[in-house]
Amino acid sequence: MLTNSPKTSLRGDARLASALRVSLTRLNRRLRRQAAGHSLTPTQLATLAAVERHPGVTPGELAEHEKMQPPSMTRVISVLVERGLVERTPHPTDRRQVTVTCTEAGAALLRRERQMKEAWLAQRLKELSPEEREALRAAAPVLEKLSQM
Repeated sequence: MLTNSPKTSLRGDARLASALRVSLTRLNRRLRRQAAGHSLTPTQLATLAAVERHPGVTPGELAEHEKMQPPSMTRVISVLVERGLVERTPHPTDRRQVTVTCTEAGAALLRRERQMKEAWLAQRLKELSPEEREALRAAAPVLEKLSQM
């Protein structure tokens, strides 16, 4: 007779965690390959998206959001500024700091990037059964919750 003991549950959770990690890593890798014809690194692209989500952010705040060291973030921001994807402006209340905002070119690049990835994923979803798509629809809020923890 099977029992659902805490020990059994933990082993099941560990297996689920392993399966999710592998599957999500592979899916993320496949999505990254759907680049919108730019040469940004994944870190640069993630930083650009974070700047778009948090307009007027300081480099220090951005480093904190992205779990990076401030000197590393400064280098990433410099590349994005050189490419015209973000701009630095003086901080409104602290003259020692700057804020970073996404330019129209940066926002356009992110739109193209998202469109390409979503088109690729939509095509893959069409290859699934209606039941499989429904299971993913039900799992999406749970995956979002996990991503916010």
